[in-house]
Amino acid sequence: MMKRSQEYLTRLVHELISMQNESGWFEFKHNNDDPDTIGQYISALSNTAALEGVNNAYIIWGINDTTHKIEGTSFKPHKSKKGNEELEHWLIKGLSPKLYIKFYEISIDSYDVVVLEIQKAENKPIQFKGVEYIRIGSYKKLLKDFPETERKLWRIFDHIVFEEQIAKDSIQEVDVLRYLDYPSYFELLKLPLPADRIKIIEKFREEKIIAKNPSGTWDITNFGALLFGKNLSDFEHLKRKAVRVIQYQGKSRVKTIREQEGSRGYASGFEGLINYINNLLPRNEVIGKALREEVTIYPELAIRELVANALIHQDFSIRGMGPTIEIFEDRMEINNPGTPLVSIERFIDTPPKSRNEAIASFMRRVGVCEERGSGFDKVVSLTEFYQLPAPAIELTDEHIKVILFKYMDFKDMSKDDKIRACYLHACLKYVMRENMTNSSLRERFGLKDKDISTISRIIKDAIAAKRIKASDPDTAPRYLKYVPFWA
Repeated sequence: MMKRSQEYLTRLVHELISMQNESGWFEFKHNNDDPDTIGQYISALSNTAALEGVNNAYIIWGINDTTHKIEGTSFKPHKSKKGNEELEHWLIKGLSPKLYIKFYEISIDSYDVVVLEIQKAENKPIQFKGVEYIRIGSYKKLLKDFPETERKLWRIFDHIVFEEQIAKDSIQEVDVLRYLDYPSYFELLKLPLPADRIKIIEKFREEKIIAKNPSGTWDITNFGALLFGKNLSDFEHLKRKAVRVIQYQGKSRVKTIREQEGSRGYASGFEGLINYINNLLPRNEVIGKALREEVTIYPELAIRELVANALIHQDFSIRGMGPTIEIFEDRMEINNPGTPLVSIERFIDTPPKSRNEAIASFMRRVGVCEERGSGFDKVVSLTEFYQLPAPAIELTDEHIKVILFKYMDFKDMSKDDKIRACYLHACLKYVMRENMTNSSLRERFGLKDKDISTISRIIKDAIAAKRIKASDPDTAPRYLKYVPFWA
């Protein structure tokens, strides 16, 4: 939460006193400076702000709570103490979980006014001295006395949407356009660029790229910043979410040739990112039986899909880690924070579940990635067409890695490479309403009819590894067909 200026706070106070009634997320007071009462109101207002979907709550001293006229206050929070402790520090100690609060002492129309800004509750109700409070109408109440309200609040915590949270708050219209690459939004959607700034702002508000701030200014949402930020480093908690591309010499991470961290939003910068990756890759190579003059060693459509998935499906709650593309002599590794919400064995046949559905939906709308459920199918299909080793998927506790491998001769593939290719080929056939056969797997590897026994060994190894099974075990061996183990 940024430090507020006198101008911002004055505008905020005038906005709030113009409302006919006090809302559940702000409170007017005259001179009431009892520390325990303030702490209870912090809990009540923070919880109510979460309930009503606003980012901050406020207590304002110096306002008549009946007439909403500015009358001034004698309350001086920065000189106030509870025992031997400064008031603000004492209040923070009493709150659980901890949250941001900040007192501001300002002058409006020659009256002394105090504004206490309070962060909304985010993961669980805020307690003060172990007790949770809520605003019911204009009254502060114990949350436990209103079980339906408490259940509703917990449901909100269970469905907090990262994209709707705020990346930068309280900025003017002109600054919205300074921070966001607005021309690329209209270009990606194939819409004419409005000549009127107000129309651009209204379109962004409809798209939830920005939201109205209680002060009358604008907030940029995480959704807006991540997709269209001109520079992600302008947004404090998103700057580590910029994409890094690292190229290494050889097959290890010992020597780095170059490293580049992207700065633009995911939607506005996607084509530039893909072009940058492709320019690092060798071209004009023979890939199996296919030769294309301007083909990189990995199919561009596969790169696009995997990079888009890394951006879309990452877990933004994991701090200090963003998507990374690492390019080695023999492979490319695409990493993103977070583990998938579906089993990695079912990537081909199961529609992906995304933690960030608004981002995923927009990226599909503008054609950055495939429609739901077809993306990894296409990656596997392309690697088969170019007879590349099958892509591999690796998981850790905090991230997922998808690996594309450079072309290698069949004889150079390991047993694991062949089993993985066999399994993914069976999956691909299954979603096409077909079954894998010895013949189809031979074709996948680019082998000839004389290699039937070689393919039979791979199939036996895949069955032993419990990756595939016979669709009808009673069929004569030469007519056997195969499906994934889960079919």
